[in-house]
Amino acid sequence: MIRIATLDDIPVIQEIAYQTWPSTYGGIISEEQIRYMLDLMYSTESLVQQMSKGHQFFLMEKDNNQVADTAISGFASVSDEGNGIFKLNKLYVLPTAHKTGTGKALLNTVKAYATQNGGKELILQVNKQNPAIAFYKSQGLIIKSENIFELDHGFVMDDYEMSLPLT
Repeated sequence: MIRIATLDDIPVIQEIAYQTWPSTYGGIISEEQIRYMLDLMYSTESLVQQMSKGHQFFLMEKDNNQVADTAISGFASVSDEGNGIFKLNKLYVLPTAHKTGTGKALLNTVKAYATQNGGKELILQVNKQNPAIAFYKSQGLIIKSENIFELDHGFVMDDYEMSLPLT
């Protein structure tokens, strides 16, 4: 079952991020950059700010009576960027839930949310070496452009922008 996340769900979002980032990015960016990015995007203050700015977070919750912290297997967030463009900001699934349909279900929920809110296009940024690119391509997204973003402390994000028409 997919449900909308609330401020009370921030700890579980953080837990999934801290479990998925090292396995996703460990061979791509340095441990120092992983720590920096996690703090930048997943601190409680940052997540509260994202939610208050209208980023919609969705959680994949198992349909059973497990303890809440272990019942969430993934999350996604999407924001309205204006002019019919919605951005998938985050989509992370615990390694134990890969290849279970969790990522596809979360992406479909994001697409439906964007469409229901007037979205014409869904975009996302993904590291050029992220294995999730194959998943996104399998879901119909195409590479639209390449971008390098300079961050503090000399870190960079070397990303593709991918796109999917929603109409």
